[in-house]
Formats: sequence, C-alpha cells, structure tokens
Amino acid sequence: MDPADSHTDEIALSAEEFDAVRAALARVTSTGGGAQAHSLLAQWSALVDEVEEGYSWCAPELDNDLSCRNALAKVWPLLPSRVRAIRQPELDCIDVRYRRATIPWPDRPEEGARWWTWRVPRRLDVEAAERRDPDWPLGWEMMPFPRPASVEVVTWQYVPIRPSTKRM
Repeated sequence: MDPADSHTDEIALSAEEFDAVRAALARVTSTGGGAQAHSLLAQWSALVDEVEEGYSWCAPELDNDLSCRNALAKVWPLLPSRVRAIRQPELDCIDVRYRRATIPWPDRPEEGARWWTWRVPRRLDVEAAERRDPDWPLGWEMMPFPRPASVEVVTWQYVPIRPSTKRM
C-alpha cells in the first residue's frame, strides 16, 4: 500500500489542535491562518506531479513554486504532535517522489535544511523556439554549474489551435 493513500484528507482535530494548527499557519503564511496544513501538502504534491512530468518553467519560477515546501518546513515543528504524526507519512512520500524526479546540485549535500532548494528537475520541458544552446535552456542559464547529463531537456513545438471553418 502506498503511504500517501493511508491518510485521510480530513482528520478530526480537537478544538485545541485546530487552534494550534491555525496559529502555526498564521505565523508562517501570508493567509493569516486561513490555509490548512493539508492544502500546503496538496500544493507540494501538485508541484511534484509537475516536476515528475517535466518542469516547463524557468529556474526562478521553480524557486517561487517551492514556497509551499518552505512553508511546510516552517510550520511543521509548530503543529501539534498528533497532526505531525498523522501527516508525516504523506509528507515523506511526496519528498521521496521529489528526490526521484530531481537531482542534487553538484557539491551540495542531499540532506539538511531546505534540501529541496538545491535540486534540479531531471526533465525540463521547453518550447523548441526557447532553446538557446546545448547546455541550459532559456530561464536556466543562470545555474552556477553546467547542465548535468542526467538533466534531460525535452523540446516541444508550439502548434496553435485554429478555429474550425466548418459551419454548423
């Protein structure tokens, strides 16, 4: 059984746990506690889905997209222990998927604080017109190291959809 499938989207929180979760989220997010811990996990999972399929945005955008994982790292120690225990398998599963879909930066440790920020997607999807040279595609050229051979750059051709000329 997949550990991610063993959780429930909604767990029954006591009033104290609910207040503690809201307070923790208010401290680390700009939503004033309106976000839910599971919605941060859902955002993280959705980003990992995108990285697994082939990330089609630039390096600065990935850095921005990682804000959900950064928020999780900040809020996690502030959550009630029971909430962490229930959600930890889900977070671990998403983290494992991200590690599999990315490679670490050269000469950076694979563990430690904010480890997810020092990784590059294994597959970068770029429009054929955006490819500039045989190394990094447009939006990734600021990387401080040459593109590792294990990072695949997949180009696709944009084909506009033309309206049908058929009359109904």
